[in-house]
Amino acid sequence: MLLRLGLFFLLTSVASTLLAEDSVNQLTPEEKADGFELLFNGADLTGWKHNGNWKVTDGVIERTGKGGDVVYEVKPVPDDFELRFQWKVAPGSNSGIYYRPGQYEYQILDNERHPNGKVADTTAASLYYCIAPSHDATKEPGEWNTGRIVCQGTIIQHWLNGEKVVDIDYTDPKLSAEIEKLKKRGATLDSRGAKLKLQDHGDPVWYRGLKLKTLDGTAKLDRSPLKTK
Repeated sequence: MLLRLGLFFLLTSVASTLLAEDSVNQLTPEEKADGFELLFNGADLTGWKHNGNWKVTDGVIERTGKGGDVVYEVKPVPDDFELRFQWKVAPGSNSGIYYRPGQYEYQILDNERHPNGKVADTTAASLYYCIAPSHDATKEPGEWNTGRIVCQGTIIQHWLNGEKVVDIDYTDPKLSAEIEKLKKRGATLDSRGAKLKLQDHGDPVWYRGLKLKTLDGTAKLDRSPLKTK
């Protein structure tokens, strides 16, 4: 009896996990009502352009070899938007998500094992080479992380695993030194209209649950102070 009960609970747990993973690439009723759209259908790379070095396995976008970034070609990133996504890396891996012209990058990284993890403004969830996250909220390699990018006007926010780790207004004079580094990477701060890109940096990386919402430019953003650990 105990053996059968144990097997029942094990099968129930596995079924629940598979159902949850299947739903990652679907919009919840709340997301639909809120205006989100799917960028990845969970089955293939329809709408995405690459050189044969990316594929879909079990509902996940996977880098499989050298060949460059995978680019969402359906439309440019809106001027004001919220992007939701999940990502994981292998030990020592490096990747990134590009969302505005001129090297605006949400860094994807194994902080512990990659050299970029030793420099604050190139760690995971940083605005790469510009703004360091307030703290390290990453999970271990092989585990899924949840990310968000929110941009409205001159405000840029990066979120990691439910925690806001970057929140800037790039017109703030206190950030002039940091923003100058972004300019050196090619950013014209007011430029908009880039195609969303998932970076091929030569390392194993996985993405899923990519969902995009266009903001109207007047959305009330969470500007609460960043937490540190």
